[in-house]
Amino acid sequence: MNTIRGIIPPLVTPFDAEGRIDEAAHRREVRFMAGCGVHGIAVGGSTGEGHTLSSEEVRLLTGAAVEEAAGRVPVIAGIITNSTRQALERAGAVADLQVAALQVTPPHYLFRPDDDSLLRHFAAIAEVTGIPVIIYNVVPWCYLSPQALCRILAEAEGVVGVKQSATDLKLVADLMLMVRDLPGGKQVSILSAVDALLYPSFCLGAHGSVAALLTAAPELCVRLWEAVQSGDHRTAEALHRQLLRIWNAIDGPNLPANVKTAMRLQGREGGFPRAPMPPSSAAQARAIGDALAQNRQA
Repeated sequence: MNTIRGIIPPLVTPFDAEGRIDEAAHRREVRFMAGCGVHGIAVGGSTGEGHTLSSEEVRLLTGAAVEEAAGRVPVIAGIITNSTRQALERAGAVADLQVAALQVTPPHYLFRPDDDSLLRHFAAIAEVTGIPVIIYNVVPWCYLSPQALCRILAEAEGVVGVKQSATDLKLVADLMLMVRDLPGGKQVSILSAVDALLYPSFCLGAHGSVAALLTAAPELCVRLWEAVQSGDHRTAEALHRQLLRIWNAIDGPNLPANVKTAMRLQGREGGFPRAPMPPSSAAQARAIGDALAQNRQA
């Protein structure tokens, strides 16, 4: 999984005012990202409002991303569904599009399967599709412990990584420690989505990141990654402070909308959020603008 590493922005889905996908804007953003030094892109994730997308829409977004990336960076397709059957149907919609991996959430509805059932869920998706699976560990009431994640990584051959999404950096640290001892020396990718703490995540050895902050500020995140990899911690600490300002401004229940606002304020078109998600409030837009302005002056 050496190709699944580094800075992998989860793209927004640009909707028009009626909630339709603006494919031209999506293609422009893929070209922009592929040209600014990122190491991959992800579509149909939480930042892309993947929970609102149909399989046909996921195929459209994924196919366009693969075409525009043109082999320059790998493309990861998001799957946010509530059953193994739905996940397999969604994966089948992109199976012929040469995606590098599938980013798959646990079920996000109210009822939590037990760990044995979650193992079967992820293993089935990888086995049936033949596409590597990255567990997107994000659903609060269906959260997988580091122990459960390592069990799935060990027992499901096609599950090759975890996107760890939580504010607790210790979970990232525990996971990084435990995956060192996977049977047979299996190599996996642990990707941090602790947006506020990317710098320490990278210092702990995280193999990269897929996180909303990367889409709001891709160039800064690439520079942070490169600084840590080269051991330039003075630069990394300064970049951390800049990125933390942006994260504090965009963080909120309408995070995808706020990422789109940050993009717009930097000359990139992210479109509207899909209803019922509200757009950024006037106060949120001001805070985002202030954070970006502070960084320009730094």
